[in-house]
Amino acid sequence: MTPFFVAIFLLGLSSLATAANFNQVYEWPEELNYEWPSEESRARALADVTFKPAKLYPIYMAVYESRIFFSLYRYNRYIPATLVSLPTSSASSAPPLLTPFPSLEMNGEKNCNQIGEATGLQVDSVGRLWVLDGGSKKCNSKLWTIDLKNNDQTKLVHEFSFQKWTHDLVLDETPNGTFAYIALWVKKHIVVFSLEKNESWTVETPDIMVYSIALSPKTDQEPRQLYIGKYNSTELYSISVDTLRNGNLTANPELVGNWTAIDSYSMVMDNQGTMFTAFSRKNFLSSWKTSQPFQEQRFHEVAGLEYVWPFTFTFDQSGTLWMTVFDDKSKPRCRLLKAAVGAKSSQASPE
Repeated sequence: MTPFFVAIFLLGLSSLATAANFNQVYEWPEELNYEWPSEESRARALADVTFKPAKLYPIYMAVYESRIFFSLYRYNRYIPATLVSLPTSSASSAPPLLTPFPSLEMNGEKNCNQIGEATGLQVDSVGRLWVLDGGSKKCNSKLWTIDLKNNDQTKLVHEFSFQKWTHDLVLDETPNGTFAYIALWVKKHIVVFSLEKNESWTVETPDIMVYSIALSPKTDQEPRQLYIGKYNSTELYSISVDTLRNGNLTANPELVGNWTAIDSYSMVMDNQGTMFTAFSRKNFLSSWKTSQPFQEQRFHEVAGLEYVWPFTFTFDQSGTLWMTVFDDKSKPRCRLLKAAVGAKSSQASPE
């Protein structure tokens, strides 16, 4: 590649670097911490080593009205609650504590009626928080819904036949019912769940080890597309959701393009069809406007950032992009940012 074309290529990657004006909402200079029922309960958890503040890492998030929801990485037995909430704003300058959600008692691995390991989070068009639960060594993976408009009423929606390895989910709300498409860590298939049928099935993706997923926005033209980021690869694929909805057991994803980095561990889509993605151990986010031929653009970059999954991000119902930036080696350890980018998330758009 000639120096001229190298320059043009790099210009294309950096053209969106300042497109979003992020404002800082919160900053945690040190470790994150829970809101405990009492100081005694916190001291007891620290003493018996069932809690280590240094092991609290946000990996998924959702936002609804005045609340933010995080799922925290389950690091052995040091995490009493993997699903937590916090307010979108606070009058205090102190970083907020994380409130176990819907309660501390509903989080844990002591029995299979608890949320063992919250992973993917999505809010649907009627205000229900969907929680993908990896379960535990003795409890199967599950799907929960929490009615955020009805006193956080919690319902076990479905129990799967497998344990652990859940990664992320997206929701497909149609006139004929709601579907959840679920990615498992580095498995060569997609799990599909039908809410109306209360059934789940597996759709094989031969030779495509799934790492991340995103769903195209609702338009007048069907079918929507499920995008798949391939593990240990730069490749991005797509599948028609018709293949997933219709009970097919095998799909043949089509190659869309190649990112400049491997392992796109998280992807989200706004309602204008722009995809945003983050990569393992990379300090930047990239984007692609899916209505156009594949062309990666650098959306946001944080100098010196060091962590395996440094960004967690989602859209709220008004089109604001919320994002955490996590750094395992320097301070502040975690920051919560937001920016108006002008489009709503495709996950929570009403019919």
